Amino acid sequence: MQIETLKAFRDLVESRSFSKAAQLNKISQSAVSQQIRSLEERFGVPLIERGSRKVQLTKEGEILYHAAREIVDIYTRIEAKIAEIKASVSGNIRVSAIYSVGLHELPYYLKKFLKLYPEVNIRVEYRHSRQVYQDIIEGNSDIGIVAYPSPRKLIKIEPFRKDRMVVICSPTHRFSQLKEVSLEEIAREGFIAFSSDMPTRRELDKLFRDRGLEFKPVMEFDNVETVKRAVEIDAGVAIVPMATITQEIRNGTLKMLELSGPPCYRPIGILYKSGRMLTPAMRKFIEILQKEEVPIDTPLDFLNIKNGS
Repeated sequence: MQIETLKAFRDLVESRSFSKAAQLNKISQSAVSQQIRSLEERFGVPLIERGSRKVQLTKEGEILYHAAREIVDIYTRIEAKIAEIKASVSGNIRVSAIYSVGLHELPYYLKKFLKLYPEVNIRVEYRHSRQVYQDIIEGNSDIGIVAYPSPRKLIKIEPFRKDRMVVICSPTHRFSQLKEVSLEEIAREGFIAFSSDMPTRRELDKLFRDRGLEFKPVMEFDNVETVKRAVEIDAGVAIVPMATITQEIRNGTLKMLELSGPPCYRPIGILYKSGRMLTPAMRKFIEILQKEEVPIDTPLDFLNIKNGS
C-alpha cells in the first residue's frame, strides 16, 4: 500500500468527486478508480457504496478514511521536516477564502507568490465565512481567509490586512456629486446590505447602532458582486470594501464616497489549524500575505482613479 493511494482515497472522500480527486493527485479518473479497487481488494471489503450518485462510504470505508487522513498528515509532516532541511519550497496549498477577498485581493498575492515559488500548486476555494472555519477545522483546507476573524477552538488566527470601507452609489444617484456622506444620510436612503449572518453585515449593523441609527435594507445579498449590481441599477446605496470596486470605478458604473468621520476598516485574518506543522510553502505564502504590499490607507484617487472622473 502506497501513501499516494491513501491520499487519493482521502481526496476522493473529501471532494466527493472522482474528477477532483484525479486533479488533486494529477492522475486520471480511471487511475483513482483503480486505486480504490486495490484498497478494497487488499482489505477484502467494499469501501464505497456502489450505485449511489454521490460518493458514499461503507462503515469499513469510514474507518479507513479517518486512518488515511491521519497517515497522510503524518507523512506530510515528515515531508515538511525534510523539505525544511533542504530549504525546498514546493508542494500543494489548499486555500479557502471568502468571496470578496478571494476574487479581488488574493490574486495579487497569488501572482507574486507563484512567481517566487513556481513549484508550489495552490488550489483556492471561494466560500462563505462559516464554511472557511469548517474547512480549516475538518482539514479540508490548509489556510483560510476571512473578514472580522473570531477566535475558535482548534484555529490559529494571524493578521492579513485591513480593508477600507467606502460608500458606493450609482452615477445617477443624488450622492454621486458628493465626496463624503454621513451614516445619518445613508440611514435615510434605500440601503443594499449583506445577509444578516455575514460578519461584515453584523459589524455594519453595530456601526449604525452605535450612532443611535436604525435602517431597514431594501435588499440583502450574500456576496459583494450582487450588492454591486443592485447599486449599479440605482436600487440603493451600499457600504463595501474599497478593494472590491476597482473595476466598476474604472468603468464608471459606480461612484465611490468616503464615510464622514473616522475611517472605517474591515480586518482580514489568516486561519490555520492549531498545532499543525506548516510546510515551508505554507509559511512562505503567509509571509507574502503579511507583507502588506497593497497600502491599506489608499486615498480616493487610488490606482489613478479619481472620484467623479
